Amino acid sequence: MMPPSTTHLVVIPSYNPGRVVFDTVRAARAHWAPVWVVVDGSTDGTGEQLEALAAADDGLRVLRLARNSGKGAAVLHALDAAAAEGFTHVLTMDSDGQHPAHLIGEFMAASQARPEAMILGKPVFDASAPLLRVRGRKVSNAWADLETLWAGIGDSLYGFRVYPVAPLRAIMHGQRWMRRFDFDPEAVVRLAWRGVRPLNLTAPVKYLSAAEGGVSHFNYWRDNKLLTWMHTRLFLGFLLRLPVLAWRRLRG
Repeated sequence: MMPPSTTHLVVIPSYNPGRVVFDTVRAARAHWAPVWVVVDGSTDGTGEQLEALAAADDGLRVLRLARNSGKGAAVLHALDAAAAEGFTHVLTMDSDGQHPAHLIGEFMAASQARPEAMILGKPVFDASAPLLRVRGRKVSNAWADLETLWAGIGDSLYGFRVYPVAPLRAIMHGQRWMRRFDFDPEAVVRLAWRGVRPLNLTAPVKYLSAAEGGVSHFNYWRDNKLLTWMHTRLFLGFLLRLPVLAWRRLRG
């Protein structure tokens, strides 16, 4: 087994993911240590089973939230614990089997070479991807490009990423947003505003069918309403920052 990193940590937020979470966690552990799972108020029994796995694996830790608070809140809970233990970077990945655990090492190496940057997965979709979601994310990506003056964010929604802990914690503790489905796009926009440069690496996406254990909590109307409100406030923030962003852009 690889020695555990003291700077880079894998964080997996998890809410009622079903049995696929165990494959996700085992795959992540096969490629990195340590791995933390944040059980975000799950009621499907996976929290207890994950704790049993962690009891036999020093490289795995389970953090638990008493109630479902959202992906962003779960990540922030891990960020605070990680900062307290001296970790400087976290790689986030979903618990539902969509993200490529075999690329964890490559993304971590890129972060170690460029610790000032955020390492962003740029998704490569296969035939399993719902066409509506593939097309719909182009709208969010277009807004993120505008809100950052085309800072180079390859994909605003793909959650397989390595974040620097300190600036992300500062951003999240400075406001009450970014706690649910709006976490991923708002995180990259606000980090770009702070001058954290993106480095994009391609990564495949796999949407598991129900027969394969796939579970989705995406709600088209609720979550798109959340994204609309998010981009509204980001655009207003962009207007306030436009002189600084334009000056930075002109300077290269």
